[in-house]
Amino acid sequence: MTTQTRRITEQPLNLVLRPDSPAEAAFKSAVLAPGFEPAPGLALEYLGGRTLARLAYRLVYLGRWQAAERRDLDRALAGAMVDPGLNEILAQYFPDAPVTATVKASSVHRGALPRRADKQFVEALVSQIADAGDDGATICVLLPRGAVLVEREDVTSENGLGGFHGSVHLRGTTVYYAVAVYSEGSNGIVAFDAPWKNVCATLYHELQEVRTDPDVEDAIRAGRAPAATRMLGWYSPHGGEIGDIPIAESHGDIHLAMKEVPLAAGGTAPVQLMWSNRVGGPEAPPSN
Repeated sequence: MTTQTRRITEQPLNLVLRPDSPAEAAFKSAVLAPGFEPAPGLALEYLGGRTLARLAYRLVYLGRWQAAERRDLDRALAGAMVDPGLNEILAQYFPDAPVTATVKASSVHRGALPRRADKQFVEALVSQIADAGDDGATICVLLPRGAVLVEREDVTSENGLGGFHGSVHLRGTTVYYAVAVYSEGSNGIVAFDAPWKNVCATLYHELQEVRTDPDVEDAIRAGRAPAATRMLGWYSPHGGEIGDIPIAESHGDIHLAMKEVPLAAGGTAPVQLMWSNRVGGPEAPPSN
């Protein structure tokens, strides 16, 4: 006796959708990005921690940056963070609130900088420059050309680190931050033809992780305490955070996960594709 296996070419659904609604259109248009295989076993789970559907951020450039680079990065990242199509991918994790981004004015910080910037330096700087006027905005620290980012001794931008995110507690308030290295040559993660584009994609990755799993640093600090897991937001027990899984699933071909995508408002932005539960992998951005 022979059997035949029917290949499922569309995403299985476990929900009911109003015909011709935006929700139905979103699920019908969602597709796995080229080059990836579905891996539903890596799906994100909501573990009970805080999430930030409404995210605000500001960029702080350290040291010397070319004005044109700052202008291009400011514009591209802001365009990506408010793009309806890209935010619709994130919306699957926020069924009860709209996904929005508020962009605060960027600034340049000219203080003394070490050549190797570790987490202690980054968190001390964030504590120093955090301002009441930030009103909860995530502070994005951008290292200048040549600076090395160090998460710990064996995890640095010289051997593949592009950035990380975390939090500090100041006067009873939690301040979230993200930090990115100036990725070029053998320093950081290089996927595009200009360093500022690499930085933009890295920050897009980190900000979406701040959005979906902001208190991961507190969970790390808590170690094996029973409450640690409950501090996590959307997290894959088998894969990590929303931006980390696509990087791992690219199996060394970073260009599968980092793309320059068209924006609804016009122009393009270099971003990293995010994990999508509804397609079981990194979701292809809308073509706009």
